[in-house]
Parts: sequence; C-alpha cells; structure tokens
Amino acid sequence: MSEEQQVARERSGHTAAVDGHYLYVWGGYVSVADHEVFLPNDELWLYDLESGLWERRDVCGAIPPSMSGSCGCIVNGELYIFGGCCDDGQTNEHYSVNLLDGKFIWRKVERLSGSLPAPRDKLSCWVHKGRIIYFGGYGHKLLSEINDPKSFIVDEASWAEDIFWGWNNEIHEFDPESSRWTEPQTFGQAPAPRAAHASAEIGSKGYVCGGRIRETRTSDVFCLDFNSWTWSEIVASTAAPLGRSWHTLTSVSDTSLFLFGGLSVDCRPMSDGWIFNLETQGWTRMELQHKDKPRLWHTACQGRDSDVIVFGGSHDYILLVDKGHCNDALVFQTQPYPLIRLCEDFIASHVSMFQCQILRLPAKLRKAVQKRTTFFRPSGKPQSKFKPVE
Repeated sequence: MSEEQQVARERSGHTAAVDGHYLYVWGGYVSVADHEVFLPNDELWLYDLESGLWERRDVCGAIPPSMSGSCGCIVNGELYIFGGCCDDGQTNEHYSVNLLDGKFIWRKVERLSGSLPAPRDKLSCWVHKGRIIYFGGYGHKLLSEINDPKSFIVDEASWAEDIFWGWNNEIHEFDPESSRWTEPQTFGQAPAPRAAHASAEIGSKGYVCGGRIRETRTSDVFCLDFNSWTWSEIVASTAAPLGRSWHTLTSVSDTSLFLFGGLSVDCRPMSDGWIFNLETQGWTRMELQHKDKPRLWHTACQGRDSDVIVFGGSHDYILLVDKGHCNDALVFQTQPYPLIRLCEDFIASHVSMFQCQILRLPAKLRKAVQKRTTFFRPSGKPQSKFKPVE
C-alpha cells in the first residue's frame, strides 16, 4: 500500500471498538459532491493506540453490506456487527470477523434459536459474561408486530402501507456460543424508546444517556442491572448537560462515565465533555484540549490509562449541512496519568533533544517512546449512496 493510503477516510456513523492496543474501524459514510455515500465495506482499519499509525486490512468472506448506524463490539477477539442502515434501509443482519488469526474473514452469524430483533440502526450494546445485550434504536415493524406502544413509539412521519417506523427501548440478548437470541423480561422504570443515544458499561451494569425521543433530545441517565434485569433512572444531583443525540458515553473508572459531543436539543454540534460520578450522581464539566472541535455521530473508546479515543464524526448539523466529516483521532485525558506515562510523554514531546539519550533507555521504555514519535497522513475512497436519518 502506498504511503498516501495510511489514514482511515473521514466518516460518520461508523463502528469502532478497541481490543488490546488496536482501535478497529469499519463502515460509516461521507459526503461527496453533495451526495451521501457509504465507505467501502471490504476494508477494516486498524489504529495503533501506542504509535498513532493507521493500517488498512482487506477483508473477505461474507462481508456485511456498506452501511452506517451499525452497532459493533468485540467478544473474545471477534468483532460483531448488528443492524445498521444500508441502501435498502435498516437491517437486522448479524456479522462477525475474527481479529486474532490475521485472515479477517467475515461470516454471517446465523441464529440457531430465538427471535431476531426487528431491523434497526442507531442502537447501542453492552457485553456481559460473553453475551451481547442490545438496546433501543430506530427501525421498522409490521403493524401486527407492534404489541406495546410503551416499547415502540411510531414515527408518524414514516410509514408505508402496514409497515411503520419508530423508536424502541427493547432489550435483546445474543449468546455467541449458542447463537441464541433471547428477549429478557425487564423490571423497574425503563427509559423511553430512543435512538442515537449513548451507552457504557461498568461491571454488571449498563448505562444509557440521552438520545432522540420523537422530536426532542434528552440527557437523562438510566441504569440496567444485568443480574436482575432491573432498570432504574439516575436523577442527577447537579445541573445536567444539554439534551443531545449522536454523542458518546465511555466508562473511564469504576465509578465514572465520560460524555462527549453530540447534537444538542437546539441542533448545535457540541464539543463539551462531562464526567458523571456514579457515587455522587453529579455531573462535572471538563476543560478539554479539543473544545474547538465539535463532533456528532463519532465513536469513542477507552484507551490506555483511561484516555478516551474519539474518532471521526461530523462537525456539522448533518441533517442540514453534511460536509463536515472528520478523520482525526482526538485523545482526551480523563484521569491523572501514572509516572511512567508522564515520562514517556515528556520525552516524546522533546524527542529532538533526547535522540541520543533515547538509545540509552531500558528496552521497554525506549520502544514505547520510539512509537510515540511517529505521525500520520490522509486518504481513502468512498462508494454507495444513501441519505442519513436521525
């Protein structure tokens, strides 16, 4: 591959997940000449969190269709993709690719038992005890399949004959070992049906924050206990961030969550970052290095030392102006760094002064510092057309 092809293309609505020291990125879309087009589906991008270098891997097998709004996660070294929106609309197909064998062969995941969730995109998921738990999203159902108006809110602007689109708050669990789908009965106060929300997990609990509910956007926080399948709302003890959708929520400690960006309730791209303390149930706004870089429909993953790695997204209101897609990786420090990290960062930022001294460092530290002194370059090519819908 040529040097000009060593950075993932700008994109929004993509899937990203971290395993080891790699961030894996697949799919999404970008704007080209006033058209929204999907990114190639036959490539997987790897971002080395230590060196900051990108690498493209070609994939094969039963490759998912090009799409955006899919939900992705990694279980035992395998990247799973569920749902999303392709040229044919929302889907409920399920795919996975092994990240460990170096072959990157996609397979279509067939269910052996249980009922598939209805087609949807802009959903979220958690991983608990090797199982994937999916929540919410926007999609369509037959009228006969809409049994509970509290779990599926019809979008009155979108219907065709007996097919209705809308938002849901359903919980579906998938067990990769048995290829079995279940829909656990939940208890307590469930969140209202929503899409383009954010979620994170800590231990045996999953958290949901905000998202679009009909024509509004919220910043409420709910918790689902995976052991009892009980929902509870966490009422903030302080002023909460503005309501938003297309934002991200990342666990950064055993007791705290980091919220970043999104599209505000008054349709402004956001660049603010907040820490939610689960012990005090209070929000604290952070002073961010990248406060001049709003993002929405981006991805965020926990990196080293509780860093949060934000990739891609848009700095525009993509339902009105859709040209602001990004391909930079923003790193947010959410916790104090350990001493060895501070030493690495200092030496890496003064590398020209320490070139001779670096050779004298212990091997492990020398390798880490040398990786930190590289930089990256732009590129890529899109394909396929579609129109995004929040």
